[in-house]
Amino acid sequence: MPSVLVAGASGYAGALAARLIDRHPQFELAAITSRSEAGRRHRDVYPQHRVDMVMEELDLERHAQVDAAIVAYPHAAAAPLVAELLGRGVRVIDLSADFRLRDLATYERWYVKHPHPELIERAVYGLTELYRDQIASADLVACPGCFPTAAILALAPLAAAELIADVVIDAKTGVSGAGREPSEDTHFVSVDENIRPYRVGAHRHMPEIDQELAALGAPITAAFTPHLAPLDQGELLSCYVTTTRPVSQAELDRSYADFYRGERFIELVEHAPGVRDVRETNVCAINAHADERTGKAFVFAALDNLWKGTSSQAVANLNLMFDFDEGLGIS
Repeated sequence: MPSVLVAGASGYAGALAARLIDRHPQFELAAITSRSEAGRRHRDVYPQHRVDMVMEELDLERHAQVDAAIVAYPHAAAAPLVAELLGRGVRVIDLSADFRLRDLATYERWYVKHPHPELIERAVYGLTELYRDQIASADLVACPGCFPTAAILALAPLAAAELIADVVIDAKTGVSGAGREPSEDTHFVSVDENIRPYRVGAHRHMPEIDQELAALGAPITAAFTPHLAPLDQGELLSCYVTTTRPVSQAELDRSYADFYRGERFIELVEHAPGVRDVRETNVCAINAHADERTGKAFVFAALDNLWKGTSSQAVANLNLMFDFDEGLGIS
């Protein structure tokens, strides 16, 4: 059985990744590491995941003796570890933003000076439905952000058909999307019975969305605003598309059905989905609506930001990298 390290297993994404690998029928969870929770049993920090291993301080001499690693570190902190692991022959799924953007200048404009720019071209963008073949042969997969996962999947059929002239994306997410570290914005008192936009005009997932829509055939600058909702996890995107020409409901339905034919983790639904519909699944539920009054296409997408938006998508990619069924351990 291929052995897997989960580095950064005390954060929300890393914790779920540890759970999914621990229960996976074909992978062995070899070690879990954490800087903040070293020495503690994972189950004591996250009882719901029921992983009985102890989190350790990272020691590459011991922990890099694995076939693969899921790195759940923040941006800039991830790249040096990714480089070390690749140098030791370990295949890597990176959950940070360090290798998602193909243009170095764009990364450094939105984040920091890149610690290992020489690895950018080596990375494959880990949106499974669009890059399946490249992921299967990759040794470095950059798992997408949760918002870009939902946005790109929602808009990919329209982008590929060159039907997007402009788009406004209104996103709602649960507080787990902001990470485990508490802040004023994610404190219970701030979130309960409240909803508000955040990082207006400055969210770091925007260039990622633009990059992938352009690659599909829509070289636009998307208007994107996320909102923090009083949920622990879950994400809903409402996308308002100005199309390049009039599009009927029948054409929308046909385009989405053709584009996603055979995709088991994309559900095309008759009505706008909610986050409960997809909680704790690797599913993205999508509804596309041709709005006669405005002449726009309204596209709604719901996913679980910790599952399809992060950790279960990482496991789907890992399955492909080791020639297992894509849905093994996450279906």
